[in-house]
Amino acid sequence: MSNTEMKETGEIERDIEEIEQEKKNDDYGYDNLEASKRLQPWTQQITIRGVIASIVLGSIYTVIAMKLNLTTGILPNLNVSAALLAFVYMKSWTKLLQKSGISTVPFTRHENTMIQTCSVACYSIAIGGGFGSFLFALNKTTYELAGGANSPGTYKELHVGWMIPYSFLICFAGLFVLIPLRKILIVDYKLIFPSGTATAVLINGFHSQGDKMAKKQVKGFSKYFSISFLWAIFQWFYTGKGECGFAHFPTFGLQAWKKTFYFDFSLTYVGTGMICPHIVSFSLLFGAVISWAIMWPLIEKQKGEWFPSNVLESSMESLNGYKVFISISLLLGDGLYNFTKILYFTYASIYGKLKRENLNLAVDTKNEITEDEQMQNEVFIKERIPMWIAITGYTLFTTLNTFVIPLIFPEVKWYSIIAAYVIAPSLAFCNAYGTGLTDWDMAYNYGKIGLFLMAAMSEKQQGVVAGLVGCGVLKSVLFVSSTLMHDLKTAHVTLTSPKTMLVSQTIGTAIGCIVSPLTLSLFTKAFDVGNPKGEYKAPFAIVFRNMAIIGVEGFSDLPKHCLQLCYGFFAFAVAINMVKDLLPKKIGRFMPLPICMAVPFLIGGYFAIDMCIGSLIVLVWKMVNNNKAELMTTSVASGLICGEGLWILPAAVLSLAKIRPPICMKFLSS
Repeated sequence: MSNTEMKETGEIERDIEEIEQEKKNDDYGYDNLEASKRLQPWTQQITIRGVIASIVLGSIYTVIAMKLNLTTGILPNLNVSAALLAFVYMKSWTKLLQKSGISTVPFTRHENTMIQTCSVACYSIAIGGGFGSFLFALNKTTYELAGGANSPGTYKELHVGWMIPYSFLICFAGLFVLIPLRKILIVDYKLIFPSGTATAVLINGFHSQGDKMAKKQVKGFSKYFSISFLWAIFQWFYTGKGECGFAHFPTFGLQAWKKTFYFDFSLTYVGTGMICPHIVSFSLLFGAVISWAIMWPLIEKQKGEWFPSNVLESSMESLNGYKVFISISLLLGDGLYNFTKILYFTYASIYGKLKRENLNLAVDTKNEITEDEQMQNEVFIKERIPMWIAITGYTLFTTLNTFVIPLIFPEVKWYSIIAAYVIAPSLAFCNAYGTGLTDWDMAYNYGKIGLFLMAAMSEKQQGVVAGLVGCGVLKSVLFVSSTLMHDLKTAHVTLTSPKTMLVSQTIGTAIGCIVSPLTLSLFTKAFDVGNPKGEYKAPFAIVFRNMAIIGVEGFSDLPKHCLQLCYGFFAFAVAINMVKDLLPKKIGRFMPLPICMAVPFLIGGYFAIDMCIGSLIVLVWKMVNNNKAELMTTSVASGLICGEGLWILPAAVLSLAKIRPPICMKFLSS
């Protein structure tokens, strides 16, 4: 280690010790500061500059989320990153104004929480709105990949004109469904909501630890943001045509490259690997090895026997059919197991049939209440949201959707929309409770149940579209309501008014319902989205389309032995989850996650290598200097993700303007 590194390490450790000592010596002053801040009216916690910052940050994160959605479908939780970027953005803004001689209102933790909530609500629409899954499954590209005229169902091209009102209709209902139960979930059950709590701890730390640590984190973010952004620009010059550039660098040789095993120099996924739990990255790599190194080469040799040799590679009757349906079986096996487990834990815990300490989940079991918790509960309960807002809002959007959604999609019957909104509140409670315990949002799995039910209930030609729309209605309600509960937990810990959170979530959702369709439209015009051989494969679109087809016509048209392999991998997903739960926690945590293994089955192993490199960087960093790694990992990872993510916008504009990179860097066998 160099002298400079040793000096920097020593400074960080001294700063941490000083801050901890200050907190010990100044508890009284800190508590009084908190007590004064809780008296700030909620209307003052929402600021015009905060809304402007939310629009900027929410739009940036929407572009990043859309890219991740359309390339791999794997998205890290960006709540903590959004809180960090909100702090960096607002601190830079206020400093710039102060240097210009303009006085500004102090930037508080409440405003930080408001911006973070608004930004997260905005980019969450790109996920909850189904722009990379059930919604994209409706378009012509996915329809043709799934068999076109030879498969049931129709298609609907994705136009901004109907996507924006549709997003408003399905996403806003989720804001109101769990408002009456917020006290039960957060104060009475004392659910942790791990991501919400982690975000709150970060925000409290920013606004109580002083400038020393914050400056180091801001400096780290800025440095790696710049590196990532400049690297993305440099790479662009070598991507002239087709499979060109560093993204197709045969790191381990051409044969490995053909099997999708190479490092594609994507700093976005390196940063994602730094944020995600290590087991996620290694599960992805394990899935890539099983599928692309072992299974697909073996099944490819059976061409002409197991599946016709004269069909297109993208056809569901070819090798692609095995890829899609085996990945679906892993997703369903893992999802249904966890769904059943969380449902059991939820009801058992609610009705007292299971002691909380036996759940082995992220739940606070302490009976005693500290002074801080008492203050948090007082502020949270005092700033209550009237019940009539929840009832009126949910009833209004249920009524609107019952009449308007069948006008957008004639295949959908009005009574099926009513049925979906009747069962949605109970499912939303189960999902939010499970998320509060485990941090695992099961909205996708609840949505799949709605997909199968509505597809099976409809006529053959209408069932596919009806199933996809039904999935969207249920999933969006559950996902948005769960996101709001995370943000309410953040508000609970930072002493921010729940009213502020609801208004911020509403503003962010409204922004997202406009920005997400526009972003998808930009991507589809600038890039070849949906091409299974391109960068933007939209892998979950074909998965959802084929699940809807299965719901309509069953398993009769699958390639030879595909159903038996699906049964085997479904059982494998259930078995590996059972083994993980039965083993001691210190051993079970090394078991791979089937839901992560399923993703590379479809799209390859290149991004899994990127994420594993990110995880290895963090592991080595912690071994060398744990304090510095704990402090700086989120800042560095966020910089890597945001830098490359920001370049997507100018790259898309250049593509639309027909300005192509001047060089194509390609590697050929000698």
